[in-house]
Amino acid sequence: MAQPKTYALAAGTVFTAFAIGYVMQFGLPGLSDPSEPIEVSGIVDTAAPAGLEDSAPALATAGAFPTLPQESRPAPALQRASVEVAAVEGQSASDAILPKDVPSAGFDCAISATAEPGAAAMVALALDAPCHGSERVTVHHNGLMFTETVQPDGTLSLDVPALAETAVFIFSFGSGDGAIAQAQVSSLAFYDRVALQWRGDSGLGLHAREAGADYFADGHVWAGSRGTIEAAARGEGGFLARLGDTDAPEALIAEIYSFPAGTAPAEAEVALSVEAEITASNCGQDLDAQMIERRGEAALSVQDIELAMPECDAVGDFLVLDAMVRDIEVASN
Repeated sequence: MAQPKTYALAAGTVFTAFAIGYVMQFGLPGLSDPSEPIEVSGIVDTAAPAGLEDSAPALATAGAFPTLPQESRPAPALQRASVEVAAVEGQSASDAILPKDVPSAGFDCAISATAEPGAAAMVALALDAPCHGSERVTVHHNGLMFTETVQPDGTLSLDVPALAETAVFIFSFGSGDGAIAQAQVSSLAFYDRVALQWRGDSGLGLHAREAGADYFADGHVWAGSRGTIEAAARGEGGFLARLGDTDAPEALIAEIYSFPAGTAPAEAEVALSVEAEITASNCGQDLDAQMIERRGEAALSVQDIELAMPECDAVGDFLVLDAMVRDIEVASN
């Protein structure tokens, strides 16, 4: 059964066809005079192929299409309207303040450093050098020097044993830029400290054997077994701090041994020695190093070390230099 929409569509189509035929026959009422003939000729089917224009039949029925009147209508006149602009009171147009572009701030390359005292007379250092990312920096502190490499974002954080109660630390870049930080370390008086520093891959190392400990046993403190700050803070033993970036070429390296001489619970003795491994990179060469000591309230003492390494047929052996540094002896507290 046909749907109502189908009937409506059919009726509309019939009406439209009837209306078109009426207009073609009689024209649009009121727009032209159907009695006036209109000549139509040369109408070409634009869909015909090129070159077939002459064979296109002309419409022979005169008056089939009425001419629409060519009305010449004047362009609509635009109304003139005045716009009133209120003046800023007390200012002319030339005096008006226009917004200005705010200049953007440049990248801040300022270098800053902080120093905070911590347990076991250690100092937490923090460096911020945003324009010196991944660069080498040398840290100076009371004769102690070591080389570190700044992080790619220009920051550096490390813990350093203090060698003075008023501990001053200087950060120095190769360009001459740098920063200074300072901290008060009141607990330094409770610690004896011995530092050994050198340059490059020298094979040197500081060893401390507490309470008669054998090598590589408990109580033997060295780079491979450094002890803990927590134990030192309780007066139970010493610890070793190793400073410097060993991956950087010809870097300044330092090892510092700390012992809580002022808080050790009983008599204690620590055997100290400097040892050098004979390697392919140092055999047959002269090594330069330096020892810095702080014991109790005494002033810092500095000792230069010059060491002639054996020839390369001794690679793998060790030199033990126990006479270069005094042992630590603690009386009962």
